[in-house]
Amino acid sequence: MSGTRGPQEHPNGAGAPAAGEAGAGLAAGSGTPGGSAQPARHRKLLYATLPGSWGAVVLGCLSFTPSLLPRGGLLQGMICGITAAIGYGLGVLAACVWRAFADREPRPARRRSWPAFFIGAPILFGVFFGFGQYWQYEIRRLMGVTDYSVPLAVASPFIAVLVFCLLLLTGRGIRGIYRRLSDLLKRWVGTRAARAVGWILVTGLAYLIVTSLLLDGFVALANQAFSVRNTTTQEGVHQPTTSLRSGGPGSLVPWDSLGLQGRGFTGTGPSPSDITGFTHRPAAEPIRAYAGLASSDSTESRASLAVADLKRAGGFQRKNLLVVTTTGSGWVDPAAVDSFEYLAGGDSATVAIQYSYLPSWISYLVDQSKARAAGRDLFDAVYDAWLQLPQSRRPRLFVAGESLGSFGSEAAFSGEADLRIRTAGTLFAGPPNFNPLFRQFSDQRDPGSPEIQPVYRDGRTVRFTSNPATGVPPADRPWDGTRVLYLMHPSDPIVWWSPRLIFNAPDWLTEQHGKDVLKGMLWLPFVTFWQVTADLPFSTGVPDGHGHKYTAEYVDAWNAVMRTADITAQDLAHLKEVIAAEG
Repeated sequence: MSGTRGPQEHPNGAGAPAAGEAGAGLAAGSGTPGGSAQPARHRKLLYATLPGSWGAVVLGCLSFTPSLLPRGGLLQGMICGITAAIGYGLGVLAACVWRAFADREPRPARRRSWPAFFIGAPILFGVFFGFGQYWQYEIRRLMGVTDYSVPLAVASPFIAVLVFCLLLLTGRGIRGIYRRLSDLLKRWVGTRAARAVGWILVTGLAYLIVTSLLLDGFVALANQAFSVRNTTTQEGVHQPTTSLRSGGPGSLVPWDSLGLQGRGFTGTGPSPSDITGFTHRPAAEPIRAYAGLASSDSTESRASLAVADLKRAGGFQRKNLLVVTTTGSGWVDPAAVDSFEYLAGGDSATVAIQYSYLPSWISYLVDQSKARAAGRDLFDAVYDAWLQLPQSRRPRLFVAGESLGSFGSEAAFSGEADLRIRTAGTLFAGPPNFNPLFRQFSDQRDPGSPEIQPVYRDGRTVRFTSNPATGVPPADRPWDGTRVLYLMHPSDPIVWWSPRLIFNAPDWLTEQHGKDVLKGMLWLPFVTFWQVTADLPFSTGVPDGHGHKYTAEYVDAWNAVMRTADITAQDLAHLKEVIAAEG
């Protein structure tokens, strides 16, 4: 399994491969293993090692195994290229470790090793490519997805090769910088010290480039672009003509300061006649209060402003009061709030604030602290005003958040008892895997309950469901007082993504799989992590009831949390049709 070193490559020469990467040199000009050698300095980026090549092929093949969501050809090619590059590195590392234990230098591969590779690798890749198309078909059928591009599927291996080569050349470029730096340091210090210091400097430089230049530059550019978008207004959204909405007549929050998502939140929603058509009773107009980034300078002051506008509109005189932590750019899922207002018969008020210009998937990476501050400051401001009311006049206080919004909402509470004492009910949809309370409730679940449907302390306060229409387990245990409900799909990558997937098999893949996860999905080191990572940006691009799409399920979920009276199964079915049509 060891590689071969070209006849002109000295172990410590300038053109030698890195430790463990002495391989079957693909001679520049010949393109074949062991061909006529060119000077090492002209071909040091073109050789390939046998162990690395086999590692790339094996992990590249494994990347075709199924993940949580269906993948198109472009995405599959990128995943395959990334995992193949990881496999190449692991193959090189394994060969290096083997030689260290064998106490020998690299030596040429056996005469038939490379021909065997060039015959076996395409066959192995072709088999897994075929199985990959079958698995993708099964996932699409499971979720009712019909989109499929044959040309992109055929192009995926070529995309994989391109991505693999770019990553490999990037790595070798970094290694080249290390060598030059190490050679320079050898003028003043010993060889071993020069190598150690060289790696430290190169690693630090790469880290600074990625974090300080690339990541920070990307975030700054995205923030600037989305701040401009924040000044626009969605088509069909108009400034409210009622004083019951922020941005409307008499509001403390100017319409122009609400931002794109804030204007969409206060400028839409069910009307009293819409709600009357559902309840068949006279309905009040729901109150919606909101403060955008341009409304005030700090999170705390925006929360105070939103609560002041909520008071002005009479929000604390309504029977049901909902505190929502937004996702990313200030978006509030219309399905979540609309469902709440319909089930409350319009006797409701909802308040939210914006904490970022960035969309949810970017905020997910860089704005977690802002989400935490927004959720904590907003709920504390509402709760302080709520406590000042006579106990008999206090509205029922609910909390909601989706995705990063659930992370922010959780920040206001210390645990199960705090949620039970300070709220009348809570609904979290698609919670990220890093949510502290979500992790606490899931990790400390009752023995025998699966991770995709955990039971925490007999479900006395906190419960989990993937489909509230079929019930919220445990159905045979009382669920009195405050109800806290986590709504999460087995196929939602937001819920299950974690860096731990790199090296650790999660319970949700070792236990019985969820209803919308292919039975053939299994955990593989490195591979599963990149597969689920690639699922994240496309988590909402699937039909309702799968991935990160919870539109119509909010109806049954809110009905369970609010314990709405006089609502029949037919009423719920009708409302789900209304919410689905609006979504």
